[in-house]
Amino acid sequence: MGEIAKHLMIFGAILLLVGLLLAAFGRLHLPLGHLPGDIYYRGKNVTFYFPLTTCILLSVAISGIFYLINHFRH
Repeated sequence: MGEIAKHLMIFGAILLLVGLLLAAFGRLHLPLGHLPGDIYYRGKNVTFYFPLTTCILLSVAISGIFYLINHFRH
């Protein structure tokens, strides 16, 4: 039981950090989701939106963070 509790606490701490980061980014008024290259189509009866550039930018940032974490662990 102790192992599951430890994993749940780590997961909760990660969720807390992600929530705090999202709140901080919301106050900075960054144009995430509205960058050039994000696909937006509005028709008569349908709207399609895919934040392609935002996804690529976030993927590069998260990959860099994981690279740094892995680099300093060894």
